[in-house]
Amino acid sequence: MRHILQIANSAPFWIFASIIVGIVVFQALIFLWIAKKSAPDAGLSDKEVTTAIRAGFISSIGPSFGIVIVLVSLIALIGSPITLMRIGIIGSAATESSAAAIGASSFGTELGASDFPVEALSAIVWTMFLGGTGWLLFVMLFTKSMGKTQEKIQKSNPKIMANVALAAMLGAFAYLASEQMVTSFNHTIAGILALVSMISMMMLADKRNISWLKEWALGFALVIGMATGYISTFII
Repeated sequence: MRHILQIANSAPFWIFASIIVGIVVFQALIFLWIAKKSAPDAGLSDKEVTTAIRAGFISSIGPSFGIVIVLVSLIALIGSPITLMRIGIIGSAATESSAAAIGASSFGTELGASDFPVEALSAIVWTMFLGGTGWLLFVMLFTKSMGKTQEKIQKSNPKIMANVALAAMLGAFAYLASEQMVTSFNHTIAGILALVSMISMMMLADKRNISWLKEWALGFALVIGMATGYISTFII
């Protein structure tokens, strides 16, 4: 595994990661410049623009810390440059973790295995990047038409779109979680406790209107699950 991480953290990967992240930062700065330039047309003063930028920056800190726990595990498995490229574009640590696990399993191994081959790393990279390419192409080609469709659906029933998205996420994560939970009794206990804790936190966030808890729920659930799995090995 150490040999694989040396390849994953090599100079070519860092060069490509720097280019991709640089493009993302450039786009963010352009959007910020356009928004600030268009502010007078929207009736906003310079003070209001500064306040809005500061509020947006501060509110982004919480969700960013929410994925740090997952990022650490990804960096230890597939290296820093690949993780930086994926999170820099997609921004979802949970999605990229799932893609990495799918790529490894399709090659017949698992993340962190002692006999992890370089071909499996290639399979992971292809899985993550091709999966992200599909999202980008779909957004580019169908955003305008999907927006019109969403408006029509929301007029008839506003909850349909939210339920469809929620069902898709639950199905994907339930499949991945169930596959790990049947590995051993310790995995089962850890998985159940992580799932229960995440559902409880999401329900609490909705009930008390705690927006930051929705972003942190997955990270907290992962920590609880990992801690439970580790402690249960000494008890059971």
